[in-house]
Amino acid sequence: MVRAVNRIFAWPRLLALLGGLGSALAFEPLGLWPLGLLALALLIELIGRAETWRRAFVLGWLFGFAQFTLGLNWLVTAFGFQAALPPWLGWVAVAGLAAYLAIWPGLSAAAAFAVGRTNRAALVLAMAGCWILGEWLRGWVFTGFPWNPLAAITLKSFANPGLAMSAKWLGTYALSGLVVLLAGGLLLAAHRRRGDWQTALLALGPIALFLLPAATDQREGRLAYTLVQANLSQDSLHDPESYADQFRRSSSLSLARRPGQRRVVFWPESGVPVLLKNGYPTGYYAAFNYTEDPVAARASLARVAGEGGLLLTGNTELVLDGSKLVGARNSVTAIDSRAAIRGFYYKSHLVPFGEYVPLSSVLEPLGLARFVPGDIAFIPGPGPRTIDFGPWGKAGIGVCYEVIFPGAQVDRADRPDYMFNPSNDGWYGAWGPPQHLAQARLRAIEEGLPLIRATTTGISAVIDASGAVRAAIGLDKAERRDGMIPPALPPTLFAQYGNPLSLVWAIALLGLSLVARRRLRE
Repeated sequence: MVRAVNRIFAWPRLLALLGGLGSALAFEPLGLWPLGLLALALLIELIGRAETWRRAFVLGWLFGFAQFTLGLNWLVTAFGFQAALPPWLGWVAVAGLAAYLAIWPGLSAAAAFAVGRTNRAALVLAMAGCWILGEWLRGWVFTGFPWNPLAAITLKSFANPGLAMSAKWLGTYALSGLVVLLAGGLLLAAHRRRGDWQTALLALGPIALFLLPAATDQREGRLAYTLVQANLSQDSLHDPESYADQFRRSSSLSLARRPGQRRVVFWPESGVPVLLKNGYPTGYYAAFNYTEDPVAARASLARVAGEGGLLLTGNTELVLDGSKLVGARNSVTAIDSRAAIRGFYYKSHLVPFGEYVPLSSVLEPLGLARFVPGDIAFIPGPGPRTIDFGPWGKAGIGVCYEVIFPGAQVDRADRPDYMFNPSNDGWYGAWGPPQHLAQARLRAIEEGLPLIRATTTGISAVIDASGAVRAAIGLDKAERRDGMIPPALPPTLFAQYGNPLSLVWAIALLGLSLVARRRLRE
């Protein structure tokens, strides 16, 4: 038996690649979390068998490269909307991104080897702590890309978040470390080769934690909502000839069913291709609108909101220097029933290659341009802020991609009543939207706040403050949902301290690793 195992582990790099592929299947849309735990246990075993930190880095890098290449396959669809590039180059781009992102699990593996190589218990603790630090770094270095944190595999079902509920005490990054810790428990149980209660706890404890339901918030709110998904195809979304039809489709799904009801109507990112402010030169209205009259455009939106209603919609705002166009902002605008603009939010965390091209002087001559049509540079907004809409409550807004960043949705000095995440997931393929939704659910849990997602093609959802999905509209459907915005919970531990909370847990795990390492020496 030992000889057979050694033969298998004679191919560590191949095993690392296979483990990375298996771990990718633990995320949405498949959600095969047991495979994810086994893959992580395999990675820790491979690191423990490595002879140097350099080999440990290579194994972690190979694991991450396979995981990100498969898990981010939806980016191939996104690159397919970039007409300047041949379709096959999408996979090259995904592999290139995966090669960079894999540096972080590689560094986590190398650091864990250096700290905990003396025994398996120390290695497991070190790997959990280093993984937290690796995900945290991945979330902010070069503007960050924390897509698919390991924490996302802990979500049990739409109705019940399961182990993911612990994100309110740990934060997403530390919850990812807990996943590594539980996988390590399976590895330690396999090495004990004893049938005692400790082995049973190590083997069955992680599985039980993933299966146990969590207590969810069953309270009803007091503010009505209408969530609209008009199924606006990405192929026609930016076609001026389709603008009027898009508006009609969204409007027909939004009209009030109870006249005079106080409600918030949620439209997605790219909800209206209309300049809503006065003051632009006339030529700009003609170029960017299906109507040249912003007053008429606001009046049309006011009729959609209806008496007592407020409409929140994504749109683009131009930035002028005198009469010269210098940029644009990805904006969310609030329109009330009297056609008054009640507030704006400007997206602050722009999407690389979606809204701007990094190293544009080098990459654009090669044909690599933005996915968003046009040559106008997008300008980032100031960051998280709470907008007080009076009788319609206080909203914290994060547009599309911004929702994947832990701790970046809420102004901690002015806590909102709910969060709004308008998005355009139409270029995310089949795997991207459910992964995006999973990360939005983690934000709701962390902050203890309800979150409403309005998307062009799905998945739109109403998520309560415990992370449970109260209502949803699936992919490629034109539908609406009506209900009451769920209430907020008291500020969670994460809501009070943010990502530093996860770093405290990382330091604690690394400290325990050093204790375990010292005990073996004694």
